[in-house]
Amino acid sequence: MTCGEFSPDQETNWSDNTIITLLDELTDLQTRMRQMENQFADRIQDVAESNKLSARNLLHYVSLRQHDLRSLQEQLSSRGLSSLGRCEAHVMTTLCRVIDVLCRLSGQSNPCSVGPLDPDFSHGRQLLDLSTSKLFGAEPAAAAHIMVTSPSEAAEDPSIIANMLASGIDCLRINCAHDGPDTWRRMIDNLRMACEQQGKSCRIAMDLGGPKLRTGAIAASERVLKWRPERDTLGRVLSPARLWIHAEGSISEPPESADKAVPVIADWFCDLTEGDELRFLDARGRKRKLSILDRAAGGYWAETDRTSYVTPETRLMLHTDRYTDSKVGRIGTVPRKEQFITLNDGDKLLLGMHDLIGRPATYADDGRQLELPMIGCTLPSVIQDLKPGERVIFDDGKITTHVLSCGDTSVELEVINAGEKGAKLRADKGINLPDTDLQLDSLTDKDLEDLDFIVQRADMVNYSFIRRADDVTKLQIELARRGRPDMPIVLKIENRQAFEHLPSLLLAAMRSDVSGVMIARGDLAVEMGWERLAEVQEEILWMCEAAHQPAIWATQVLENLAKSGIPSRAEITDAAMSVRAECVMLNKGPYVLETVRTLSDILHRMRDHQAKKRPLLRRLRLADDLVPDETAPIS
Repeated sequence: MTCGEFSPDQETNWSDNTIITLLDELTDLQTRMRQMENQFADRIQDVAESNKLSARNLLHYVSLRQHDLRSLQEQLSSRGLSSLGRCEAHVMTTLCRVIDVLCRLSGQSNPCSVGPLDPDFSHGRQLLDLSTSKLFGAEPAAAAHIMVTSPSEAAEDPSIIANMLASGIDCLRINCAHDGPDTWRRMIDNLRMACEQQGKSCRIAMDLGGPKLRTGAIAASERVLKWRPERDTLGRVLSPARLWIHAEGSISEPPESADKAVPVIADWFCDLTEGDELRFLDARGRKRKLSILDRAAGGYWAETDRTSYVTPETRLMLHTDRYTDSKVGRIGTVPRKEQFITLNDGDKLLLGMHDLIGRPATYADDGRQLELPMIGCTLPSVIQDLKPGERVIFDDGKITTHVLSCGDTSVELEVINAGEKGAKLRADKGINLPDTDLQLDSLTDKDLEDLDFIVQRADMVNYSFIRRADDVTKLQIELARRGRPDMPIVLKIENRQAFEHLPSLLLAAMRSDVSGVMIARGDLAVEMGWERLAEVQEEILWMCEAAHQPAIWATQVLENLAKSGIPSRAEITDAAMSVRAECVMLNKGPYVLETVRTLSDILHRMRDHQAKKRPLLRRLRLADDLVPDETAPIS
């Protein structure tokens, strides 16, 4: 019987042949685990002394998960033995204990012995608890530590952080992609003051911004102001457009709501009175007029029953019985409308260098498309990394494209999913490249500047945009240069490459004495596909437990509650499942205090029901990140 054949209805028996078959499979797994350990002995040697047992256990787990063990699991559990489904923290010990039982049943000598460097059942959990306490401090009040992102306002208002601390947070996150050192310093000072006043401790985690891949600028639209009356379904006017007419440069607000505020430049502006009319040709050449209704402080009320488009070039003619000669003025400066590019499935789009100013497609009078829509990106080097067929995803997954062709300075994309009604692509929106082997440096010049501040004031650094083990090495070198080789590192797993290289990333991070992992589920969902997010976050949790590394469950936890004060049923369930991580991260929002209290209550209730999770041990492709040479000798 092979490990890959899954049949839940295997006959339960204790024949010698059955036991021998099970022993053969288990001892083969043990051999492969020792082989993996031997093959990557240099990686174990490189990790910090405190992490060597954990590195060995991680390699054992990676070896185990390179096979589909579901059939073996079923056979073991049907006979009242461990299914290996909760072995993450103590892989070799679990395997040896099962082999020992089978050997006793068959009267054979036990070929499997637990080595002094193999964590046992209690030791595995202790190692994870120790790593967690090193990173986050004392045992949390809830079942997991609670991290909250600091809002910018917390630098000016000490009560914001004081209230968050009182509500139950024990880690404050500061995102270096926003604000600056002066603001960060005030946030930290306010936290330290609150900790002293309340007699509590709270760690500080600071995120490096990393290279941000976003859409570039889009050419500004014309300065156009539009108003229209309210109409019924037959187009009949229900109520005219009500406008506030004010002098150019006036800062007075209309005394009540207006459909639009219209600036006017005219020397006769102050002489307007009820019954006057302002006549004009709008931007489309349509004859229009505004009827002056009343004067109020700072301006006039007017109305019209016709839709109009006006620009700063629109001339106004004052029509009144008080003057015989023409009185001319014009519309003042009106704001530019935010420009965007509307895209539908099948449309083409040019993605170019950062200096490319985006614009929508251009068309001839007969409707023929003359030029493709185009937009730039903030990191021009990615243009050279893209290849035909690779996906380019915009704005958190709202628009998915793939590369049709590549040029020196731009690539042509085709939209493959923009929703049923299409989508609008705007400037400064995120770009994800899940299929591309990016050659970007994970540390930007700004990150290196921010690191100077972080090593002085923070307790840990959250490392964004990592993709491979070399990225971790670069940060460790920079920390050592700044005299902080002991600085704890949290790996943010937020893209496909980081997920697929997670075992290597963990081994690299474990060269530092203290490290952890953040499951950045927002970007991961975009890169891996929403339908895969659940299994991806599970696999990350398993790998982290095998490495005895604390995991942070992050992104959109109780997001509706934090922003609106009303949670959804789905996010309550999500928050309950977060008890399997060692820390849960909340984002800022007007209801964050209530959100912290709700999360703490959920975690308290769940800790008596949930402790990690029993998985089915199908083969993990993730485990292929580390593949041993099967011809290597076994020590």
